[in-house]
Amino acid sequence: MHNEFTAIIERDGPWFIAYCPEVPGANGQGATMDEARASLAAAIQLILEDRREDALRGLPDDAIRETVSVG
Repeated sequence: MHNEFTAIIERDGPWFIAYCPEVPGANGQGATMDEARASLAAAIQLILEDRREDALRGLPDDAIRETVSVG
């Protein structure tokens, strides 16, 4: 699945910090912009995986589960 999100990257002293307005709680940091962006991407991935798992807990056994692609 391909998803695109906004990365806001700011300098904080010697560090770069990054956050994503579309995914509350997704933050990253690094010594370079690339490191901050990669750290943010990893945070977004972890948050989305956790939210997906959490959303599926407690579904009835007869619930139909399908994948929907968004272009």
